[in-house]
Amino acid sequence: MGEQKKDVVRIVITGDTHLGGGRVTELARKGNVNSLFGEYADLIKTSDLAISNLESPVINDGTPIPKTGPSLKSPANAMPVLKKAGFDLVTLSNNHIMDYGEEGLYSTIKECKANGLATVGAGGSFEEASKPYFCEISGLKIAILNIAENEFGTTRNDQAGGYGMDPVQNYYSIRECRKDADHVIVIVHGGHEHYELPSPRMKKTYRFFADAGASAVISHHTHCPSGYEEYNGVPICYSLGNFLFDQPERDRSTVSSWHEGLIAELLVSQNKLEVRYHPYIQNYSTPGLRKMNQDEKDAFFNKMERLNNIISDDGRLEAEFKNYCERSYRMYSGFLEPHSNRLLHAMRNRNLAPSMLSDKKKRLLLNLTRCESHRDVLIKTLTP
Repeated sequence: MGEQKKDVVRIVITGDTHLGGGRVTELARKGNVNSLFGEYADLIKTSDLAISNLESPVINDGTPIPKTGPSLKSPANAMPVLKKAGFDLVTLSNNHIMDYGEEGLYSTIKECKANGLATVGAGGSFEEASKPYFCEISGLKIAILNIAENEFGTTRNDQAGGYGMDPVQNYYSIRECRKDADHVIVIVHGGHEHYELPSPRMKKTYRFFADAGASAVISHHTHCPSGYEEYNGVPICYSLGNFLFDQPERDRSTVSSWHEGLIAELLVSQNKLEVRYHPYIQNYSTPGLRKMNQDEKDAFFNKMERLNNIISDDGRLEAEFKNYCERSYRMYSGFLEPHSNRLLHAMRNRNLAPSMLSDKKKRLLLNLTRCESHRDVLIKTLTP
């Protein structure tokens, strides 16, 4: 007897999963699904398609590539827990997938395959990285496209890596998927870390993906949940936040946005796609996920309502982003200083040392990064 068709297909999408740090690693190695996924284990297990972002390459040893920021990895013996929990697919296009180079990427793909997990968003070439994941569930043809903002992990010059954000190329990918799929779900890894709103550029780009034919646009990367909206009938979530990401050194005296997150449950039928958002606390007083209590949930969704109201108003969104940039000024200006170390950085933060950037130099840097033609050459010049 054939499988009975469902009127509604349930797809679960989560944010960043890192199995290589903190208290999570040992639980993952032991395959402790209940401790890791808590009261949401059943939601994942009973879904028709469960997807998580694998935030770190799966490799036991290896050498990290030269880059800025931390290099993450997860041990191979932690991977079986994802399939045991009910996950079917992991997205790989993110800013850490190439932290251990091609060896790390190929090891990740190999370990995923060995554990019955499909992958999307990264590969040994641009063609492999940009290839969507297709599946058919109860007669519905679903395409999953995975894109990341461009850092050290995205493919360049047809090298190994993740599928990078290029709205023109991404548009053609979405349109191509629409030829064969009833629904195209675009999963993006991008945004400003620890900032709870999208930039105006992100809002414009994600809405463009919806106009191109995406049925839903779901994002992660920022390590905090962001707001969401429905644009012309297309659900857009600007960040799900962390899913399983523990940092032993993080302050746990109070719940922060690092510990909060959302699971997106997509309810998909032939001509309709809706999203339910399930909030949780992750890796706070105990490792793994737990549901929010009623007071926590009320406070959380009040915050989401405030963020959503800002997102719906272009003027307020622009003003909030301007404030964020002003708060980030010292950090970014420090990146641009020709001479910098911890002492100089600390002194500049306290206005005890002058900036070495003249107004003339700032105008030059602005034009080099703002002008598309100059930026093309600048990126080529700085790329090893």
